[in-house]
Amino acid sequence: MSNTTNFSVRMDSDIKKQCEALYSELGMNLTTAINVFLRQSLRSGGFPFDVTLNTPNAVTLAAMKEAERLTKDPSAKRYSDVEEALRELKR
Repeated sequence: MSNTTNFSVRMDSDIKKQCEALYSELGMNLTTAINVFLRQSLRSGGFPFDVTLNTPNAVTLAAMKEAERLTKDPSAKRYSDVEEALRELKR
């Protein structure tokens, strides 16, 4: 017989209900899902997925800076609506 132990986790009750429904659809209960997560953590040597601060990449940062510059540029072309901008693009 396997050596087991119990532990308690405090979590938002709505998240627990949603996860129980999700894992039930996958054919397992929440305890099994947590055990899968913990085993994958051991195999990965950390979280079994990327944990990041949604930092934009260089291309996105450049586009954001350009958009910011254009909003401050009084000579930049302005459009009154999306259709006008699309017509300009089709020229």
